[in-house]
Amino acid sequence: MLKSIGGKVIYFHVLTLFRELLHTKKRRDDTCELLMTVLGEHSISCELQLAGPEYESLQGFSSLPPAIAEELFYQLPDKEDCSQALSMQTMTVNMATITVDNHLSPAHTLLQIKCADQKGLFYDILRTSKDLNIRIAYGRISSSVKGYRNMDLFIQQTDGKKIVDPKQQTALCSHLKEEMLPPLRVIVTNRGPDTELLVANPVELSGKGRPRVFYDVTLALKMLGICIFSAEIGRHSTSERQWEVYRFLLDESPELPLASKQARNQIVERVRNTLMGW
Repeated sequence: MLKSIGGKVIYFHVLTLFRELLHTKKRRDDTCELLMTVLGEHSISCELQLAGPEYESLQGFSSLPPAIAEELFYQLPDKEDCSQALSMQTMTVNMATITVDNHLSPAHTLLQIKCADQKGLFYDILRTSKDLNIRIAYGRISSSVKGYRNMDLFIQQTDGKKIVDPKQQTALCSHLKEEMLPPLRVIVTNRGPDTELLVANPVELSGKGRPRVFYDVTLALKMLGICIFSAEIGRHSTSERQWEVYRFLLDESPELPLASKQARNQIVERVRNTLMGW
């Protein structure tokens, strides 16, 4: 809880996901001191408390309306009638190509990837490979040329064998594309009378979420001059996987009226571009 000079109290609900990081008084004091230093004259006091059992119900986001959940978790990057249009930069990501070669190496399958460069690209490839029980023995990654990156990855199954089944190869390439192209979902919607920004990213099988999401989203909103009234971080399960969901209630901005469709598209684009490093 942060109390600003204007008298406004800003709440950040961080669920059990981060409790172990703030289990000592010294850690909480250090965190508050750092927050006060960063906020400077814009903050009067700071207090951190462990979330009680009353917040456990937020872990599944049962209050997320079905229509909002469908838009957030099943939106497609090339959907023409999407309520919040994607930028041309996002659309170029669809030009990614993935090929499989079993002739170059006697012991490994060569996976050749060419795609638009983006923040967390190698993370998404490793995360997806780990979830599919694919081992990456070694690889070559070229420097970014005109916004694109080439990667040669030598991979094996967990039993040490090459991937020779054409169906398995197709499934691997399809899954990699699916995870690389839209690794994060971003929408702006209404939450009662308020405007809410939602950002979702897939959770690894190990239970860990994507790094730096909270930092990048708040940085993007700061660049747009939009203040955050409250923020929540939790998990949401769909039929296929578990997602980490960030929910931000936004304050009205005179420079960027949140009721405007153009303003909402601008928020989505700026947040996505910051998250993806575009």
